[in-house]
Amino acid sequence: MTRILPGILAMAAIVVASNILVQFLILDGLLTWGAFTYPFAFLVTDLMNRLYGPNAARKVIFAGFIAGIICSLIGTQIMLQGDGYTYPAVALRVAVGSAAAFLIAQLVDVFVFNRLRDGNWWKAPLASSIIGSALDTAIFFTIAFSQSIQWFGENANMEINWAWDAVPLLTLGPDAPLWVSLALADWGVKLALSLIALIPFRLILRRLHTDVV
Repeated sequence: MTRILPGILAMAAIVVASNILVQFLILDGLLTWGAFTYPFAFLVTDLMNRLYGPNAARKVIFAGFIAGIICSLIGTQIMLQGDGYTYPAVALRVAVGSAAAFLIAQLVDVFVFNRLRDGNWWKAPLASSIIGSALDTAIFFTIAFSQSIQWFGENANMEINWAWDAVPLLTLGPDAPLWVSLALADWGVKLALSLIALIPFRLILRRLHTDVV
């Protein structure tokens, strides 16, 4: 456990920071600052996988999952006020979507990385991060905001129904539910950071004098 402690601490820090930074909007609300920190969770998972194998990576993932659950539980108890309404800092659907997306996407990342780990050094981290982050975005935004999912109940839906408003897609295209634009913007950031994260992935492994095929 000691050898993966840095990975556990890094994953927990990324999850906690992302849960805080998601409260701060940029680009007219299309993105939050959390969108730029959360994708590095895939970097941590891939490093742990490369250095110590899939079982170690999964332990780090579960540590991050627990940290995320704690953040969500705290967030659901913090009540904010605005526009005459009182609402939780973290909506129920957002909390459930975040937990499900993180766990599924990260575990898929480990699976894909393992299938490609014997190829060129960049293939496993790039492919696993792209596939994992795509799943993460799809699962999170569908559970958290899609109008097609109604089984959370009326109160839970009311907390997020602002995301159902029809707006120009990414502020430029045809009208679509706001959450679709948010999902596409989020996916774009994750895709870019999947490429950027190859640099620290390579540098860290070289720093540790690890052979990378």
